[in-house]
Amino acid sequence: MAVASDQATSICSHCDRAIPTSNLDLHVAHCSRKLEKCKVCGDMIPKRHAEEHFLSTHAPVACSLCSETVGREILAVHKGENCPQRIVTCEYCEFPLPTIDLYKHQEVCGNRTELCHLCSRYIRLRERDVHESRCNGSANNIAESSRNTIPAERDLGAPARRQPHDVSRKRLLFTIAITGIAVLFGSLIFQRKAEESPVH
Repeated sequence: MAVASDQATSICSHCDRAIPTSNLDLHVAHCSRKLEKCKVCGDMIPKRHAEEHFLSTHAPVACSLCSETVGREILAVHKGENCPQRIVTCEYCEFPLPTIDLYKHQEVCGNRTELCHLCSRYIRLRERDVHESRCNGSANNIAESSRNTIPAERDLGAPARRQPHDVSRKRLLFTIAITGIAVLFGSLIFQRKAEESPVH
C-alpha cells in the first residue's frame, strides 16, 4: 500500500523501514514478534521460516563437480569460473576436458604440427596464429620459434623433417626406379621363356 507523500513517517528500529508514524507502535509490536533480520543478506524473514531461508539460500553446499564446500550464493560463480573440474575445451583441438587437466593436455596438443598450405612448412599448433600473421607464402619464411627449434632437434640426433615437395619428388623417382626394374625383369623373363619354348 503506497504511503501518501505528505504523511509523516518514522523508521522501525527492528526492520529499518519507513513506517507511517500513526502505525509505528502497532508495526513494531508485530515486526519484532514475527520477523527477524537474516544475518547474511539482511532481508527480513518470518521467524518460522528463518532456518529454511538459511538452508535454501545461504548454507554452504558441496560442489557437484569437485566436492568443495562453497557458499550457496557463490556456487554458480564457482562452477562457472573457479571449479577445477569444470569442463573447458582445448584451444587447439576443441576437445572438452576438466580445467585441472587442460594445461598438460595443451602442452602436448600444442606441440602437434600442421602443414601451412602457403609455405608448405609444418608449424606447431601453438605457433600457428603468429605464423599465419607473418607467412607470405614463401618457402623461406619460417616462424622465429621454428627457426630456433629446428637446430635443437638436429642437435638431439633427430632427423630433419623433409619438406613435402622433396618427399613427393623422391617418391616419384623411387616409383620410376621400381617400375624400370620391374619392366627389366619382366622382359628378361619373357625373353628366357621365348628361348626355352620350342618353335613349331
